[in-house]
Amino acid sequence: MAQKPGTQPDSDEANASGASRRSFIRGAVLYAMFIGAGVSTTGCGGGGGGDGGSGPPPDNSDAFPHGVASGDPLADRVILWTRVTVASPGDLGLRWEVASDANFGAIVARGDASTGPDRDYTVKVDATGLQAGSIYFYRFLLGAKVSPTGRTKTLPVGNVAQVRLAALSCSNFPAGYFNVCAEVAKRDDLDAALHLGDYIYEYGLIGYASQLAFAIDRESQPPHEILTLDDYRRRHAQYRTDTDLRAMHAKLPVIAVWDDHDLADNAWSGGAANHDEGSEGSFVARRAAAAQAYHEWLPTRLPDPANPLQIYRSFDFGNLASLHMLDTRLVGRDQQVTLDQYLSGLADGATRQLLGTTQLDWLRARMAASGATWQVLGQQVLMARMHVPLSVASSISPETLAAYTLALSTPEPLRTAEQRDLLAQRRVPYNLDAWDGYPAAREAVLAAARSQSKNLVSLAGDTHNMWGANLTDANGQRIGVEFATSSVSSPGFETRLPLISNSLLADAFLKMVTDLRFAETSKRGYLVLTLTPGEARGDWMEVSTVLSHSYSTSVTASMRALPGPTNLDLIPV
Repeated sequence: MAQKPGTQPDSDEANASGASRRSFIRGAVLYAMFIGAGVSTTGCGGGGGGDGGSGPPPDNSDAFPHGVASGDPLADRVILWTRVTVASPGDLGLRWEVASDANFGAIVARGDASTGPDRDYTVKVDATGLQAGSIYFYRFLLGAKVSPTGRTKTLPVGNVAQVRLAALSCSNFPAGYFNVCAEVAKRDDLDAALHLGDYIYEYGLIGYASQLAFAIDRESQPPHEILTLDDYRRRHAQYRTDTDLRAMHAKLPVIAVWDDHDLADNAWSGGAANHDEGSEGSFVARRAAAAQAYHEWLPTRLPDPANPLQIYRSFDFGNLASLHMLDTRLVGRDQQVTLDQYLSGLADGATRQLLGTTQLDWLRARMAASGATWQVLGQQVLMARMHVPLSVASSISPETLAAYTLALSTPEPLRTAEQRDLLAQRRVPYNLDAWDGYPAAREAVLAAARSQSKNLVSLAGDTHNMWGANLTDANGQRIGVEFATSSVSSPGFETRLPLISNSLLADAFLKMVTDLRFAETSKRGYLVLTLTPGEARGDWMEVSTVLSHSYSTSVTASMRALPGPTNLDLIPV
């Protein structure tokens, strides 16, 4: 029908026209962005899907568009998760099934579950009575509607020859596609995936690392900074529209802990840098909302259902490894100090907390009770001593790095007085949000591992860069090693310090930081930790881009450590 002058077009026609224009603009921006960055639009690899929900749900039932997930496996049980989407609100009853085969010919466990608006229509089931070290398949049924099939695995018991885990961190929806999750989902050799925090980000449309969100159709929803329970629920729901994130959850169990952006930037037990009580309301209320939505949308098992902030918990992989998932963010952390406060000694107090006394006592007891070869800390922030010269910490720039590294490489007799002063200056942490800002808390954990003769392995995320380092105490004694993973999509130093080449920056860190053994500051990726009785090995994996579903993957570096107090030293493989 012809449109009358002065009238609005038909709504369907207008929506189609608007969608067409948006698609054209996005295509033009992406083309220009890829050409300018030298990114191929037709290469091999590929993550498969993950369009941020711009099309219809790709799953086999529109009642389960957010997929399925499993997590927190034990030897005889695992948490199963899904979310139901229905037209009519109200309480719902579902069935769930666990089978030893993908066709559900041999069902080993089944039961009923319920959900409703009070839990945002999410469903969590603790499926018990399973066999240790076994692969299972599971699904949910809502009347005649059947969810996608998930695959999971229970923990092994007894003598275990190998455990292989993937560690991920910092999955920022508007910053890029979750190609890292796609790669984890493709693997058949993993026992579980560990998400070390920042599963979601709290910012609005123009928040951190969102500059290209429009071009790749990943603008944050809701569009404002999230503050309320409904806000956090909607943000989690948006992240679960990502095909690759759903694929990873459906492929293997995920063991997760939160970090600051799951609530607000630089959160601590009493507040956050990105929270203003005057304009944004109660921090305690915001924290409770974030924690509730987190537990609703992730397959976590609460150690104490009456205390949803207690997220620290342990997992035993037979006699080979005990994994202790820690909360270094919300339950015990004292407020971060500034560099000036650090220089004045405010970070050095013996009672300054990162874990809090209750969690520290729990960790000591858990490590003492474990006879496993490896004690693995799944936690958020760098534990390694990352001290750099004060001139660099005050201002990381090409000039400060060049001046220090030149002084370091100049033979002592040829050094100027200024260069000698540079080398003699005080060394301070480059990141006071990490364990470096809480030295007494770090010493307490290292002392416990040393006194108990434990082989300590720390896993960390948070920085969006790849690091490998030794863990040493205040006396320089080696206590363990640390493997720190890069991010799923959040940018690293390559955007924070664009004038410094990656090779120069990584080389400078290796020269400045005594305990550092590996650094890669510009790649997105994940870590594969392989534990055997004879070694702990870390393989840093990278994806070539997060701005296209066409990408390649490679191993950035591999390092290992041997058990025993004299062997805990990261060496190249």
